[in-house]
Amino acid sequence: MIFTKISQKILYLSKLFDMQSTYIETQQISFQDFKSSILNDYRLGRISREMSYLGRREVLTGKAKFGIFGDGKELPQLAMAKVFRNGDFRSGYYRDQTFALAIDAVSVESFFAQLYADTSVEREPASAGRQMNGHYATRSLNADGSWKNLMAQKNISSDISPTAGQMPRLLGLAQASKVYKSVKFDGSEKFSKDGNEVAFGTIGDASTAEGHFWETLNAACALQVPMIVSIWDDGYGISVPTQNQRAKADISEMLSGFQRNEGENQGCEIIQVKAWDYPALMEAYAKAEHFARYESVPVVIHVTEVTQPQGHSTSGSHERYKSEDRLSWEAEFDGLIKFREWILDYSIEIEGNEEVLATTEELDSIDSEAKKLVKDGQKKAWESYQKTISDLKSEVLPLVESIKNQNSEIVNLIETFNKIISVSKKDVFQLVRKTLLLTRSQNSSERNALKSKYEELLKIEKDNYSSHLYSESEWKATNIKEIKPIFSDFSEEVDGRVVVRNNFDKIFEKYPQSLVFGEDAGNIGDVNQGLEGLQEKYGDVRIADTGIREATILGQGIGMAMRGLRPIAEIQYLDYILYCLQGMSDDLATVQYRTKGGQKAPVIIRTRGHRLEGVWHSGSPMAGILNLSKGINILVPRSLTKAAGFYNTMLQSDEPAVIVECLNGYRLKEKQPDNLGEFTVPVGKIEVTKEGSDVTLVTYGSTWRVVTEAANELEKLGISAEVIDIQSLIPFDLSREIAESVKKTNRLVVIDEDVEGGTSAFILQQILEKQKAFRYLDSDPLTISAENHRPAYASDGDYFSKPSADDIVEKVYQLFNELNPTKYPGIY
Repeated sequence: MIFTKISQKILYLSKLFDMQSTYIETQQISFQDFKSSILNDYRLGRISREMSYLGRREVLTGKAKFGIFGDGKELPQLAMAKVFRNGDFRSGYYRDQTFALAIDAVSVESFFAQLYADTSVEREPASAGRQMNGHYATRSLNADGSWKNLMAQKNISSDISPTAGQMPRLLGLAQASKVYKSVKFDGSEKFSKDGNEVAFGTIGDASTAEGHFWETLNAACALQVPMIVSIWDDGYGISVPTQNQRAKADISEMLSGFQRNEGENQGCEIIQVKAWDYPALMEAYAKAEHFARYESVPVVIHVTEVTQPQGHSTSGSHERYKSEDRLSWEAEFDGLIKFREWILDYSIEIEGNEEVLATTEELDSIDSEAKKLVKDGQKKAWESYQKTISDLKSEVLPLVESIKNQNSEIVNLIETFNKIISVSKKDVFQLVRKTLLLTRSQNSSERNALKSKYEELLKIEKDNYSSHLYSESEWKATNIKEIKPIFSDFSEEVDGRVVVRNNFDKIFEKYPQSLVFGEDAGNIGDVNQGLEGLQEKYGDVRIADTGIREATILGQGIGMAMRGLRPIAEIQYLDYILYCLQGMSDDLATVQYRTKGGQKAPVIIRTRGHRLEGVWHSGSPMAGILNLSKGINILVPRSLTKAAGFYNTMLQSDEPAVIVECLNGYRLKEKQPDNLGEFTVPVGKIEVTKEGSDVTLVTYGSTWRVVTEAANELEKLGISAEVIDIQSLIPFDLSREIAESVKKTNRLVVIDEDVEGGTSAFILQQILEKQKAFRYLDSDPLTISAENHRPAYASDGDYFSKPSADDIVEKVYQLFNELNPTKYPGIY
């Protein structure tokens, strides 16, 4: 911090800004400690800059594929690090290397290990080579997938490349602190100390044009959460000037309406500061921390006059779009140059002696040390990375050499391989695979040794590149044991909504860390009364209403789940989940994968959909969800009892899930289990709901009722249909029971209310290709899907748009008509 008063070798930071009843806690520090702190900041800034310089050279000389760096942003990030405490979280983007360096979340070696895409978690703990450089993360989990004590470390939620995609998650990280002010549970001390943590966000100025930025800031201002957003404003979005990005070039001016009024619990504080002004930056961040940490007020810090000494990235040169005047100004107002000038100009008299912070020679020495430190770290990272490949080569090449006499072309392969200047893992594996292909007719001990080594190494690389899409801990969803619902003579027949409501009641009683939020979820207990009366019982922190803002409802869930809570994020209708799809796909679905098991976000997305009325209340965009959300469990229960069981299952798991309740099931009668809150439905398991011998009918969700009706009609026509409810689209039928059904019936029909080639294509691929059920078919597989448009609201729109019982009966009957026209004469 910057100190404004000297007294007997003690510097005091007193009132930093003039605002009634708002003070920064007085700090006391000797001049020598003050000097040491300043010079350490300068040292870190120089190290970070040298990392940027050398990183770019490593890309341009071919050692790395791409580079994007944080040069020019060193000073504001050093200031941010000063107020960042254990337990705090950052949700940012790929320019924050100085901040990561300052909080010990990255080292010179790990920075370059990520640049080289080293797959070692030990050397590259942020992503184990799965992310481009500049994407930072701390490890929230132990090796077994259990939570670390997040209060004992400074935390970075794993970065993503979409440049405003980090914003919705930031809202949840901040809101968790507010929740923890009133919510306690066994182990909550690992995640919060009375909710005093702050969530810090960073975003480039141009990305404030994105909707996610505005939606997040709006929600934060409404919720009053402890959040500090830093906007790095360098005047451009890659090559496009700021004035072409937004309605006004000055984002602070645009945000002026968000500025809170005195005495109101709405809005935020807005602070503008220059990126090269070290004392002002320290003051700005101290002020922002006070507002956020002690008053739970969101703060925007607009950092202006940021420079980018090397341009946007290694993909191009900023000289192409910046004027000579702009480039000259950037050279003059480089933050580190200005910081150096400030240090050299600083002097103060203490007890008659003039004290200075540093001489030119001392700063030159720091510059030289920084350059050497970075070069040494880069060299060590490169050697470690290369050793992985050279060890691989050493294991494989002798085995290939041992069988070169078995095929003359292998000699040419080896010669070509040996000419490669920079060998990669790919080169080694291609050599082995081509060798095995050329010797496929051989059966020698040498070839068998190579084959065995290949299988061993492939398993390692599969883990390096493809593990942890889902949890690999003891709490993974597929490990949760099935507990069947218990029914007795006293079990009531109630509306489906009552089953799910009463089950939620048990959940919120059993899991104090659980909470639900969404549009109309709180006061009225959701639009279908599945949460009726629960806000009154559990309070508006745990059963909460939100604004109409689906992307940040999801973001609330992701952020809170990353901090140990068990959020249920409610999206009112399945059609509206499309607002969330970017966050589901880019962020939630990839959390475990992109950190190689270092972080998790077990949020449950509750929604409802399928067959009803209207273009936007009856859609079933399941194929889009399936294809874009691998990494999330996609669960499609046919009833509200099944839905309740899935909630009970997933709350014991550490994986995220989407649970789609059937919109037309809330008023249908179901028998309520006696063991509410306890029974579970296993994920990845189908259910045969009607046995048959002639044809297998596969479906899920609301369509199951229609298929069951059709199957009963088919029985009257002499066709015995087996009905299978998929229940869980991801994971899909892990026991491969559908193939066993097809083996018995020799015919397969998939009925789906998604569009043609939608979810039905996925289901067919799983059954025919993965389960190899094509071997048992006597007829072509048949899909019965919806029309390629949303159903009209007009009366009977559902009947004419989605598979009806009549459609299913007729199309299945036609299969048998083609088989035996005499026994099954044509209908039309």
